[in-house]
Amino acid sequence: MIQDLITAQVDPSGFFGIEILNLEDFLELVIRFLFNFLVVAVIVRGLYYPIARRKDYLFSYILISCLVFLLCFLLENVKLQIGFALGLFAIFGIIRYRTNPIPIKEMTYLFVVIGISVINALANRKVSYIELIFTNIAVISVVYLLEKLWLLKHEASKTIDYEKIDLIKPEKSQELLKDLKERTGLNIHRIEIGRINFLRDTVRLRIFFLNDDITPEEDIEISRLDDDNDE
Repeated sequence: MIQDLITAQVDPSGFFGIEILNLEDFLELVIRFLFNFLVVAVIVRGLYYPIARRKDYLFSYILISCLVFLLCFLLENVKLQIGFALGLFAIFGIIRYRTNPIPIKEMTYLFVVIGISVINALANRKVSYIELIFTNIAVISVVYLLEKLWLLKHEASKTIDYEKIDLIKPEKSQELLKDLKERTGLNIHRIEIGRINFLRDTVRLRIFFLNDDITPEEDIEISRLDDDNDE
């Protein structure tokens, strides 16, 4: 055994039985990593971020994609079963970065990012590069169609506590809508009435407006505290 260790140490092609450099495998890793990074950047930075404006999710998606890709690619030779890839979805699917759960749309993007990374990492020699490229382009195209063409108007909502409880009567709906528009500055088009507290004379309202109506100038961004489960 000592002789084997000595041989491994002086062997110019490896160190303790591990190759120092396999040029072909290394180039494949670099090319696939850059390709995967480009695809994820198009989806997350090019399609998701201009609409959501959430830098925290942008940061998380890119890092998760890189980590999942490298994890799958480097461990590919360990004869992993399909359960490994599915396990990644289960693990990251239940992650909660804060006390609030991840909104459904952000969770879907997380699923897309992980799925793309797993596909690009575990695609073997039975899958041609044309098939791999087509798969990535297909995912990008579907996301683009949903975000830019089919869902042109992006509805957002906010839950507020409202004190003018007398305006919730059906005959005063226009007065309620006008007052909320003036106070919030949002082009509200739908209101849902929730819990009514007669002791405090307040009512919980959920207002719906279009994100497309909000056009912040240049790079000015307005952040908010997620103290409830708003979308």
